[in-house]
Amino acid sequence: MKFILYDNLQVAGGAERVTLACARGFPDAQIVVSRVYPEVMPLLAAEAPPIRQLGDGSTRMLSRIPESIYCFKHRCSFLRDAEAVYYSGFYAPLAVRAQQHGKRIYYCHTVPRFAFDQHAAYRAKMPFALRWPFDLFTAWLRREFAAALRDMDVIVANSENVRSRLRKYLDLDAVVVNPPIDVDRFAWQSDGDYYISLARLMPLKRVDVIVQAFLRMPSRRLVVASGGPELGRLREIAGSAPNIAFTDWQSEEGIRRWLGNARAAVYVPVDEDFGMSPVEAMAAGKPVIGVAEGGLTETLIPGETGVLIDGELTVEKMLAAVEELESRNPASLRSACTRRAQAFSEQVFLTKMRALTG
Repeated sequence: MKFILYDNLQVAGGAERVTLACARGFPDAQIVVSRVYPEVMPLLAAEAPPIRQLGDGSTRMLSRIPESIYCFKHRCSFLRDAEAVYYSGFYAPLAVRAQQHGKRIYYCHTVPRFAFDQHAAYRAKMPFALRWPFDLFTAWLRREFAAALRDMDVIVANSENVRSRLRKYLDLDAVVVNPPIDVDRFAWQSDGDYYISLARLMPLKRVDVIVQAFLRMPSRRLVVASGGPELGRLREIAGSAPNIAFTDWQSEEGIRRWLGNARAAVYVPVDEDFGMSPVEAMAAGKPVIGVAEGGLTETLIPGETGVLIDGELTVEKMLAAVEELESRNPASLRSACTRRAQAFSEQVFLTKMRALTG
C-alpha cells in the first residue's frame, strides 16, 4: 500500500492542490491527513479522492497544530509495512518512524518559517507571556523536523529557494521539482478592467501594500479574490473605496472566471517559497506584478510575463510597477505568459516525481 501524508486539508491553497495532484499521479496511494476542514470543500468539490482522516471526536478539542502533531506521532502504525509514503507539510513527517519498510519521500514546500527564518518576527508580535512557550515549541519542532527529514530516502524541494533553506537551516540537500500547475484549468477569457490578488490574506503576503496602492489609483480596480485572517483589517484599510472589492474564498469555477477576465495579477509576498498563484495567472494569459525575491524569480520573466519590483516593497514602487505594466499593454503579453506556464504543468511535475521515486 502507498500513502500520501499531508498535515491537514485546511483551505483551497497551493499545498492542498499539490496533495491532490499527487493522488491523481499515484492513484494507488491513499491521502492521509489529520483533518479535512470546511474551507477546503470548494477544492474537493471538483474531485473527491479517498481521504483518511486521523483526527476524530477525541482530538477535535485540540487546535489544528496540536491535533496534527498528535495524530502523526501516535496514529500512524498502519504505515509500518507501506510500500512507499509521500510526506509533505511540517507535521506529517513526524510519522516517518512508524514506517519500517518501503520508500520514504518528502516533498518540501518550505521549512516551518515561524520556527526558522521568521521566528523573531512571529515572536515579536506575541504577548510577552506567550513568548517562552513559543520558544519551547519551536525549539522542539526544529529538532523533530530535522530528525524526520534525516530519515527520508528522498528529499524534494519545490524551488531552488526552498532548497537553499534546507541547506542553510538543516544542512540537507534536495532535488528541485516545481509544484504542479493544472494549466489546462485556466484560460484567457477577456482583457478585463481589474487587477486581481489571489494571495491568502496573512501578513507575509503583503496584500495591505497592494490595497494601499490601489487606494491611490481610483481609476484602476482591484479584486481581492481570497480570504484569511487579515480580511477584516484589509477591509478597514480599503474603507468604502469603490475601486477595491473583496470576494473572500472562491470556488474553482470562480477562480477561473476572475482570473480569466482580469487585466493582470499582483503577488508580492515576503520571500515566497515558490508561488503557484502567479503561474496560474500566466496560464490564463495574465501577466503578473511580483517582487524580485523568493520563488517569483524562478517563474516570472521580467518584461515578458510581468514586472518584478526590486528592493524593499513600497506603495510608490507598486504604483510605478502598475504604470510600467500598463505601458507594455498587459494583453500583449498573453502568449508569452501561457507559454511560460507550460513549463510548470502537472504532467511535468508527475514525470519528474515518478522518475525520482520509482
